[in-house]
Amino acid sequence: MASETLLEKLQYTKAYRKTRLDVAHWVLDHPETFSELLNYCYKTEADISYKATWILEFVCAEKLDLLYPYLDKFFENLPKISRDQALRPLAKICEMMAVHYYKEKDEEILKQLTKEHKQTMVSCCFDWLITDQKVACKVYAMQCLYYLGTEFGWIHPELKAIINENIHSGSPAYRARGRFILKKLNR
Repeated sequence: MASETLLEKLQYTKAYRKTRLDVAHWVLDHPETFSELLNYCYKTEADISYKATWILEFVCAEKLDLLYPYLDKFFENLPKISRDQALRPLAKICEMMAVHYYKEKDEEILKQLTKEHKQTMVSCCFDWLITDQKVACKVYAMQCLYYLGTEFGWIHPELKAIINENIHSGSPAYRARGRFILKKLNR
């Protein structure tokens, strides 16, 4: 019954923040539907997939640890996503994980996020940064790569070069985050 309700809720989800929050709170109240929500995120041929990623982002913002048991699945499917509407929330979730791992040192994610997961995240973030993606996706990728670069030394010089190459032609949001990241990298 809950899975049928989830499907119905996703089908009627609109881009309005309140609608997305309502569905996310419903998933938080019914955590047994989380796995199914994740499955919907990867039905890339269906419009429901990007709506599911919208909800996943809001759920993870409230309770990121619901994703931890599914990290293998998340990272296995992450490189397969190409739709703009889905990439932005997934990039945001990657940024959340990087913050929880590197800045907040969350014990649970420290145990669960593997080297392979991080390598996939690095690869996807660089792809998002150098391909024609929306600015939000690029901004989240920059932040994520900054944190990952504290562990993998080769990332920071590459990130710096990409930002320097694109900062002058980037959008105002790209330039603002780029300057912020460059300032951190130059310390």
